[in-house]
Amino acid sequence: MLSRLDHARLLRYAGLFTWAVMVLPLWLISGPVDDGDPSKVGAGWHAWVAWAVFGFSFAWLSRTLDARRVSLLDYVLLALMIGSAVALSYYSNSGLGVLLLMVAACVLPWLLPLPLSIAALVVSVLVVVPVYMRALEFSLVEAVMQSLLYAGFTCFVFATGYVARQQVLARDEQRRLNAELRATRALLAESVRVNERTRISRELHDLLGHHLTALSLNLEVANHLVSGQAQEHVTQAHTLAKLLLSDVREAVSRLRDDDAIDMRATLLPLADNVPGLRIDMDMPLAFLLDDPERAHVLLRCTQEIITNAVRHAEASLLRLRYRLDGDAVLLEARDDGRGADGATAGNGLLGMRERLAAHGGALQVETSPGNGFTVRLRLPVEGGVVAHGPEPAPAASPSPPSSPAPAGMSRNHPLEVP
Repeated sequence: MLSRLDHARLLRYAGLFTWAVMVLPLWLISGPVDDGDPSKVGAGWHAWVAWAVFGFSFAWLSRTLDARRVSLLDYVLLALMIGSAVALSYYSNSGLGVLLLMVAACVLPWLLPLPLSIAALVVSVLVVVPVYMRALEFSLVEAVMQSLLYAGFTCFVFATGYVARQQVLARDEQRRLNAELRATRALLAESVRVNERTRISRELHDLLGHHLTALSLNLEVANHLVSGQAQEHVTQAHTLAKLLLSDVREAVSRLRDDDAIDMRATLLPLADNVPGLRIDMDMPLAFLLDDPERAHVLLRCTQEIITNAVRHAEASLLRLRYRLDGDAVLLEARDDGRGADGATAGNGLLGMRERLAAHGGALQVETSPGNGFTVRLRLPVEGGVVAHGPEPAPAASPSPPSSPAPAGMSRNHPLEVP
C-alpha cells in the first residue's frame, strides 16, 4: 500500500495527521487558566475556529499538489492557512500554532517560487514572537531564541517539501522524455521499414527486371530462328518470361504502395503519461507520409508544442487536430493555459519555424491573457500524403499454363522491350 503513495500524498497525509492529533492538547488547554490571574484564559472558540480553518485550507491545497495549476484561490487559502496558524497561537496562548506552521511549510515549495516561499517562512516564524512574550512571559531575547529554535524544525520540514517537489519535477521530466523517446523510436522503426522496402523494390526492379528483359529479348529472337515443335516451346518460354516480368512489376508496386510512414503510430506515444496535461489527439485513421524528413519535422513540432504547453502555458488540456489538405498537412493546437499578451519567439518557436521553412511550411501563433495558446502550422508534402492508406494487394498471378499460350496473354511492363 505504501508503494502506491507518492511524495505529495505522503506529505498530505502526514500533515493532516499532525493537524488532527492537535485536537487533544487544544482541548486540554480550553477554558480558564487556574493560576490566580483571571485575565488569562485558555483556548476559546476563536482558537477552535482557527484550527478548523487551517485544516480546511491545508486539505484543499494539498489534494493534488503535483497535478494542477496554482490559482488565485490557492494563494488566498495559503495566506488564510498561515494566518490561522498564527491566530491559533494568539487565541490559545500557546505554541500550538507554530507546530501548524511546520505543517504549512511543507506545501510552500509547491505553491510559491523559492524566494517567495522562503520570505513567507521567515515572516510566519517572526510573527509568533509576541505570543511567547505575552503567554509565556519571555523577554524579547528569549522569545526570539524560542522562535529560532522552532525555525530550525520548520526549515527542515520546508527542505523536505522542496526535495519532494524536485523529485516530482524530475519524475515528470523523465516521463515526458520517455514519451518523446518512444515516439522517436517509432519514427525510426518506420523509417527503417520504409528504407528496407525501398531497397528491396529497387533490387527487384533493377536486377530481376534487367535479366528478365534480356531473357525476353533472346526468346523473341529465338522464336524467329526456329520452327516446328521447338518454336512452340520457345513461344511458351517467351510467354512465361513476360508473365514473370509482370509478377515482378506487381511485387514492386505493392512494396511501393506500402512505402509510407504511419504517423499515427509515431505521434500517439507522445500523448501517453504526460504529467499534469491531458492531450486530445484527432487525426485521420490512415495518416501516412512518404517523406521521412517531413515526418520527422511533424514529430518535432508536436513535441515542442507539448513541451511549451507543460512548461510555459501551464495548461491542463491540449487539443491537437491533424488534417490533410491536398498536398499539405495542417496542425492546429489549442491549450487552456494562462496565455500571454504576445507570443515571444524563443528557441522552441524559432526551431519550429526553421524546420517548417526548410520544407516550405509556415507557423502561426495566437494568444491572449487567459485564453491559452493556439498554434497553427502547415507542412507541404508535395504529394507525399496518403489519405486513405494503401489499396488492397492485387490477386496472385495465375500459374503457368500447361499448354502453349498465345502471345496475346502477355501483360505490358515498362521494362519490356518489343
